[in-house]
Amino acid sequence: MARRVVDVLVPVALNQTYSYRVPDGVELKPGDVVSVPLGPRDVTAVVWADNPNPDPRLHNRLKDTGDRLDVPPLKPELRSFVDWVANYTLSARGMVLRMTLRMGEHLGPERARMGVRLVGTPPQRMTSARRRLIDILSDGLLHAKSEAAKEAGVSPGVIDGLVDEGTLAIEPLPRDLAPPSPDPSFSVPDFSPEQRIAADAMKDLASKDEFQVAMLDGVTGSGKTEVYFEAVAENIRRGRQTMILMPEIALTGQFLDRFAARFGVRPIEWHSELTPRTRARNWAAVAAGDAPVVVGARSALFLPYANLGLIIVDEEHDQAYKQDEGAHYHARDMAVVRGSIAKIPVVLCSATPSVESEVNARKGRYRRVALPSRFGGQHMPQIEAIDLKREGPQRGRFISPRLAEEIKIAIERKEQALLFLNRRGYAPLTLCRACGHRFACTICDAWLVDHRFRQRLVCHHCGFSMPRPHQCPHCGAEESLAAIGPGVERLQEEAANLFPDARTMVLSSDLITDIETMRSELNEIAEGRVDIIIGTQLVAKGHNFPRLNLVGVIDADLGLGNGDPRAAERTFQLLNQVIGRAGREQGRGVGYLQTHQPEHPVMKALVASDREAFYASEIEARERALYPPFGRLASLIISAGDRPTAEGFARKLAAAAPLDERVQVLGPAEAPLAVIKGRYRFRILVKSLRGIDLSAYMRDWLAAGPKTKGNLKLEIDIDPQSFL
Repeated sequence: MARRVVDVLVPVALNQTYSYRVPDGVELKPGDVVSVPLGPRDVTAVVWADNPNPDPRLHNRLKDTGDRLDVPPLKPELRSFVDWVANYTLSARGMVLRMTLRMGEHLGPERARMGVRLVGTPPQRMTSARRRLIDILSDGLLHAKSEAAKEAGVSPGVIDGLVDEGTLAIEPLPRDLAPPSPDPSFSVPDFSPEQRIAADAMKDLASKDEFQVAMLDGVTGSGKTEVYFEAVAENIRRGRQTMILMPEIALTGQFLDRFAARFGVRPIEWHSELTPRTRARNWAAVAAGDAPVVVGARSALFLPYANLGLIIVDEEHDQAYKQDEGAHYHARDMAVVRGSIAKIPVVLCSATPSVESEVNARKGRYRRVALPSRFGGQHMPQIEAIDLKREGPQRGRFISPRLAEEIKIAIERKEQALLFLNRRGYAPLTLCRACGHRFACTICDAWLVDHRFRQRLVCHHCGFSMPRPHQCPHCGAEESLAAIGPGVERLQEEAANLFPDARTMVLSSDLITDIETMRSELNEIAEGRVDIIIGTQLVAKGHNFPRLNLVGVIDADLGLGNGDPRAAERTFQLLNQVIGRAGREQGRGVGYLQTHQPEHPVMKALVASDREAFYASEIEARERALYPPFGRLASLIISAGDRPTAEGFARKLAAAAPLDERVQVLGPAEAPLAVIKGRYRFRILVKSLRGIDLSAYMRDWLAAGPKTKGNLKLEIDIDPQSFL
């Protein structure tokens, strides 16, 4: 009798499945997680489908599957989602599966933690280390082995020696109790009439087992989180799981506290900062259905939920939802896809929706749920432009006199001020006054950024750094180096000179070592222990600063001049979000935009608080140019260790593009960042009409085009968000 054969998908950079025989007496079905031999090692994989007609030529070469892992199988909905994402993004299916299997690590039952207990008499040979350990264990209780060693200040070897002598015994620690489930009725908020209408709409959405996308469109401070919590509460009552995606890990601290205040307990977290043991435990809880609510970064989208009933994408406009390594996917768009496959509702939440979501809402594809005013009667911040051509700061300064005066008044009122500059470090460029030499990265097409706090010049693209020299390496002139332009560190220096008695804090990803440091600093601000906050875009993302009433944007034009088709949209969203931090709880917020272009449509829309005017002009411009969402884009980046190889391959690839009058192939041309990490980069941009299956076009093109070899690399990005 012929042995049963199954096709197995392995979480490696391959698109194909492999055929394996099923050993006699083993029951396997599609979705089961198994161990299979691949080359010289065993790997974790997933049974993808039965293979009733295996290639007879492979009969004697097929290997047997290994053991089935003791974890729930991947549901058909998730396997379809993996196939869909891989097909759309032109990624290897194995790489998408890898995200689902949590990089294939630590799957299976959780390893028992071991403890140590005092059970026998002290040893004949007693040392001070042994004595300290025995004293700690003298209560006769079971202690975690690692914690006992740490508390006694001894190495694990001291414990092992006492175990060998019979003084101590090793026993498994009891498993941690599962956390209590969130209580949907724990603390129901007192909604305003406006919020009540939106909350009822959220509950109605969550109560139906059908795919529908709602856009919760509310101004900053309108209570969007509390409103969509009502959808979460309804989903919990129905016994379904909820996935809440957030763009940044830094956002989760305040969010978790708000969740606990509403539901009595914290939700399960999922992000890269978790320890391997916590990740393994949380993955198992999600797969077993023991995690009613999961809050996480974009990778939470690929977890194997047992009974997913609702997806919420907070700050849906945020650029951080785009994954730019491995499988290039946009978590917001893929969340809508997963909701469609699973036939469940999806909520997209933002104060400044992406143009794509705004168009979908206007066309009726998404249901708009609006919160047009702030909770508690608080006013939206008043926004004023400071024309730097007429009232700019003095030479060598970056804070204009009018903004400095307003900051002084705010401090005197015991209020906080925020200075926003989306530029890390002290200065973006260092040059020699004597010869004009500019300090550039040795392996990237980029200037080195001066980081005074660290006394180093750093490349923000490859991580190369060097000590800040005291003389020019080109002409030898001493003390001739000048910092050109401001970063947040330089801004703090200026603020300290202008306001010597004020307490300042810089919030920048360069200066925050871990998530706990970030949460601690945000708590300091919330408690009023900081007078002037100086930050990059990190401060724009969902934080609540009760005493903050003034926001000064140092360079409002910074994001407008980079040739990015989304530059106006991103600048409008970022500035709207950062100014929206002001006046959320008490007093009247005000925002100042230091700009050389007060007549720019983005500045005029912000000052006039006319969001509709901005979206109308931006949507019209996109439609006229056939940019997304009215057209499709794909980006191909070709890189190699030398320029001729990269350029030659790019030209051959462009020449092989299938002819289609509905598709434009632009390039190749040098990428805006022409060299990164010593690799020369050329870009081809593909533009098509909206109704074209661009992924299929690209797949046919790549099949017929030249193949990469050697150190050539080709990266494909469907729906690119970055154009560098």
